[in-house]
Amino acid sequence: QVQLVESGGGLVQPGGSLRLSCAASGSNFFIYDMGWYHQAPGKQRELVATITTGGRTIYADSVKGRFTISRDNARNTVYLQMNSLKPEDTAIYYCNARQNVLKINSWGQGTQVTVSS
Repeated sequence: QVQLVESGGGLVQPGGSLRLSCAASGSNFFIYDMGWYHQAPGKQRELVATITTGGRTIYADSVKGRFTISRDNARNTVYLQMNSLKPEDTAIYYCNARQNVLKINSWGQGTQVTVSS
């Protein structure tokens, strides 16, 4: 399994921006499809955005046009740029690495994002 460490969460006012980072251990980062998920209190974990090894991206409808996922294979890092944040974006954000052939599905420990005035 790959080890993932998220950073960049915090408290931000509505309309503000944050950039989350997820650093992966090891040397084969390029083989993983990467994703960001969030989980609000009392709710299930939900997809926010994913990016494949080839750079194809998918976004939840609620974040389209506001969030951007990207990856830097040289730095073993995936990013989530979050703009125009809303109170409903408040959640713990988790990074995910997946490689189906090798049956790898790893999660980070999560980083808290709070959007409040």
